[in-house]
Amino acid sequence: MFQGCYGGSQKHVADLDIVLKRAWQQGLQKIIITAGCLKDVDEALELTAKDERLYATVGTHPTRCDEFLPDPEGYYDQLRSKIESNPSKVLAIGECGLDYDRLKFCGQETQRLYFEKQLSLAAEFRLPLFLHMRNAHSDFMAILGRNRDKLKECGGGVVHSFTGTLEEAHSILAFGGLYIGVNGCSLKTEENAEVVRQLPNDRIMLETDCPWCGIRSSHVGHKHVSTKFPTVKKKEKWTAESLIDGRCEPCQISQVLEAIAGIKQEPKEKLAEIYYQNTLDVFFSRTGKTRTE
Repeated sequence: MFQGCYGGSQKHVADLDIVLKRAWQQGLQKIIITAGCLKDVDEALELTAKDERLYATVGTHPTRCDEFLPDPEGYYDQLRSKIESNPSKVLAIGECGLDYDRLKFCGQETQRLYFEKQLSLAAEFRLPLFLHMRNAHSDFMAILGRNRDKLKECGGGVVHSFTGTLEEAHSILAFGGLYIGVNGCSLKTEENAEVVRQLPNDRIMLETDCPWCGIRSSHVGHKHVSTKFPTVKKKEKWTAESLIDGRCEPCQISQVLEAIAGIKQEPKEKLAEIYYQNTLDVFFSRTGKTRTE
């Protein structure tokens, strides 16, 4: 989408440079590009080489785990090689986990097998996890639980784009070292908002998951958003000064903050400091300049 292409159709010029410039102007200091397969990893690492503020994850999304099947060890070794070759840019293993809402893309057994397989990467490289979980809480926690010892040195992680119940959130937080990632998809309903309201601030991370998961006008969290951006409805009406309705951008992370602050009735400035520090603690606290600067 940031190349102007939607569903295989070119709608406007590539604008990733403009999108990133808008993000930096909005106050972002670092961006983590999440990969979901080997091809994604290559593209993410290529992007990170262009800006010292860009970092990447390495892993395979649950809906893409069929990519392991033709040569499981070969595929795993390629993931491993990407991490080993880019120690200053790879901050986490993922996006990995389980997604039982989209089994048409990959079956449960394959998802479970290769989610667990990727935990070995986190253990070997002592990298935190960027986790995905949809409608699979029991199996998700069971896999993490039986690998608890292996994951002790990986530095925790985040269960991103959380849309689960409060009970599920408590279970994740009780595991130890895991945080809850909140974006527009986490702020759709009254039930979502109540979960977010009760989450402890020291275990929340902000995210956009762009180009997905923006805060739509129909979302409960939208009424708390004060930061507005010029926006065009149709992709063909793109301008360099405007966002496109339905395509989320990194700059909109400020809207996620505002929504959470409104739901919790707490100052957004205070929450911004806490959530930013949470992210630094997990993803940028490794020794060496490349992890902290």
